[in-house]
Amino acid sequence: QVQVVESGGGLVQAGGSLRLSCAASGRTFSSYAMGWFRQAPGKEREFVSAISWRGGRTHYADSVKGRFTMSRDNANNTAYLQMNSLKPEDTAVYYCAVADSCALLISLKADYWGQGTQVTVSS
Repeated sequence: QVQVVESGGGLVQAGGSLRLSCAASGRTFSSYAMGWFRQAPGKEREFVSAISWRGGRTHYADSVKGRFTMSRDNANNTAYLQMNSLKPEDTAVYYCAVADSCALLISLKADYWGQGTQVTVSS
């Protein structure tokens, strides 16, 4: 059983930055792709970013390209999402998930999900 735990959410003003962390355990961390998703109130969950198991390939939603950067540290079983130039429309619960490939994550298909961390951007 894989456990996925997000942290790093909080309240920030527009234009500010936050870094989310995702700690995974229970399986060889380096053998799967990791992804970030978000869900705003009243909206469906949407894909944000994904990173391949070696970290060589990253994918981003158009709405966050150029502002968000995803990375991973396989030695510490942790993935990160650096979020810069935050906007009020980035406000959502952010979820981390793992899957066998980035393609699955982009399709919102994951094997394991975290509980989410709240990000609130004030105007």
